[in-house]
Amino acid sequence: MAMRSPDGLRPADSVVSRGSHQTAMARPASPGHTTRSSSCSEQQWGRCDILMLHPLKTCRALRTFPDSSEVPPMSRTRFAFPHLDRRSFLQSSVALTAATACRAAPGFRAAQGARRFATLRAGDLTAIVGDNSGEGEHQAGYNGVWSLQHAAGSRNIFVPAVAGLNLEHIFTGENLDDRRTVFEPRNAPMTCEQLSESEAELHQPPTPTSHVESWTRFRLAGPHYLDMSFRCVAHEPVFPHGYLALFWASYMNAPVDKSVYFLGGLEGQENRWMQLCTQWHNDQSTVRHRGDTFEMKYAPGSRDTLFKNLSRLVFDQPFFYGYHDELVWLVIFDRTEGMRITHSPSGGGENAELRTTNPAWDFQFLIPQPELRKEYSFRVRTVLRPRCSREELLAEVSKSVF
Repeated sequence: MAMRSPDGLRPADSVVSRGSHQTAMARPASPGHTTRSSSCSEQQWGRCDILMLHPLKTCRALRTFPDSSEVPPMSRTRFAFPHLDRRSFLQSSVALTAATACRAAPGFRAAQGARRFATLRAGDLTAIVGDNSGEGEHQAGYNGVWSLQHAAGSRNIFVPAVAGLNLEHIFTGENLDDRRTVFEPRNAPMTCEQLSESEAELHQPPTPTSHVESWTRFRLAGPHYLDMSFRCVAHEPVFPHGYLALFWASYMNAPVDKSVYFLGGLEGQENRWMQLCTQWHNDQSTVRHRGDTFEMKYAPGSRDTLFKNLSRLVFDQPFFYGYHDELVWLVIFDRTEGMRITHSPSGGGENAELRTTNPAWDFQFLIPQPELRKEYSFRVRTVLRPRCSREELLAEVSKSVF
């Protein structure tokens, strides 16, 4: 599957070492990528029978332990138990004891320098939450939800090489032309801790430029909910334009309908069903709440971005949704204040097999006049379920308790 990068790199520009091989990787499309959108219409592994003789490998191999689900199926190894001699059997017993200890320590894998992700399961959903590490087809430099799949679906709703609910930008209006700074959350160190079979947390220490520390917790709940809670603290006074803003990107995996839908309208219209499918990247990309009058300032002559480009549309209710195959993905915020919805028709690059682009369904959290060492937070509930009526989606919004 060929893709264009959100960083503006074509596949051949990004080469990642895979053992003794060099593999060209695709990365999602850059702010400034101008692919035109297509038409917009609304329209376990099972129980493992392995016992490996090394304690760490045993912990990774046993399906019954929460962390074991993080090991891809290709990593399995089979042993013929009848061929084990007495010494091997005793080694295996010791390994099993060590594996039990692994189960009791949620942070065990990260502490041992193992994979930096957690597989979560609840109800109809399976998710992989991870830091900025690369693993398998997931490319380094993208955090959040590496994969989200519904039992009734046939594929990950997010582009497998990147992520959804990915903390993409921390911005203050400065340094927009420095790529490493503008994508600071994707480049700065981050850790992942699995808290339970359905919950994990990402922690990012104060970042090098914005000096923002953050904690992002993801929790699955049956039958079809993925909740995200975010907290951050600013440690240094680096807000020359009087605000701190954070940006999350969800690179959607080639849906037929690239649109997002919400209740809002133009000036003089309220609570009308709106359909937003921008034609170009950085084209009227960001939708503010009707009461949001804050004007962000930027360094003169700085690069164009999604968050700079405002739509004429505004939203009235704190949610949006979009369709993916036979599923609908609904994103509900715990507030309207400070939240902005952003769309790109091609932010997730290109899907050559399906001859289409991967849209980005994004959002922002704006903090005017931030105070040092004060905690700021918000929560999001996402719903991934089979397609349903708008009345049923509104019922999901109404019963969401934050």
